[in-house]
Amino acid sequence: MKRFLLFILLVVLFSSCESRHKPIDTTLRGAVFGTTYTIVCVNTAVNYQKSIDSLFYLVNKSISTYLPTSDLSRINKGDTTVVADAILLELLEKSKEIHQKTAGYFDPTVGNLVNAWGFGPKKEKRNLDSLEVKQQMKWVGLDKVSIINQKVIKETPTIYLDFNAIGKGFGIDIIARFLERKNIENYMIEIGGEIRAKGIKQNGKPWRIQIESPIKNETRDAFSFINLSNRSMATSGNYRKFRITDTGQKYVHTVNPKTGFATESNLLSVSVIAALDCADVDAYATAFMAMGVEKTIAFLNKNPNIKAILIYLDAQQALTSYSNYSYSL
Repeated sequence: MKRFLLFILLVVLFSSCESRHKPIDTTLRGAVFGTTYTIVCVNTAVNYQKSIDSLFYLVNKSISTYLPTSDLSRINKGDTTVVADAILLELLEKSKEIHQKTAGYFDPTVGNLVNAWGFGPKKEKRNLDSLEVKQQMKWVGLDKVSIINQKVIKETPTIYLDFNAIGKGFGIDIIARFLERKNIENYMIEIGGEIRAKGIKQNGKPWRIQIESPIKNETRDAFSFINLSNRSMATSGNYRKFRITDTGQKYVHTVNPKTGFATESNLLSVSVIAALDCADVDAYATAFMAMGVEKTIAFLNKNPNIKAILIYLDAQQALTSYSNYSYSL
């Protein structure tokens, strides 16, 4: 009888230990880059919160325009002694690549204009006239920035680099690399609406993502649902980030690097989906907002690996959409 009870006790203890260490979904949440993040790791018992927050710290220390002591802030102030780290070097090279592919519609050197229009860290909120914009445009152009001996060299100190249009996506990629080094095969990373997902959820189903309608933004009604497994997605839109002057003029946060102006087009939002880094789709989303509907559709036709959902107003001001993406769930 004693042996039987001992056997039962050992079985219970073993089962308890096994249950405690059984992998479960781990969800991490926090604040970063002026927004929030959510990370879901499937069947992962280890909590990597501290490691992930440390990686976010390194990204901010390198490329934040909101931290005056970051490497990028020092470079923007004209400090020529800054030795660029791997984060800044990679992001600049990726920006140059997408700048070239989009014929200059993605350009981080619009920073001065972003600030002047009131959507950067300086929040100047100026109403620029055409002469002021023309002056500012002299300092726009990623071809005016180069890397020599790990230092960022600008043609003129006045050039202001702003990677906020690609930074959230890049931060997601940094975390994705970390998780994959930890052999985590199924995850979802979301920062401020930009998302990268891999594999499947615990129930064996793909990661299902909701896209909001920009018209009913007060209630945030769903516009569509898409399958995002093994893809990245970024959404850009001017229907929430804007300001209206006393005279009724509306300025939006997307500055067109071709014109220097921050005026609204008929394109309300664009969601870009691709089996690429999240930084790539983040940058393309910004570029497409500057391109407008017609040029974006032409670009998508030439680059079928990049999918997008465009939501815009037609000539009759009716909500219209275009997509080259299959809505498989």
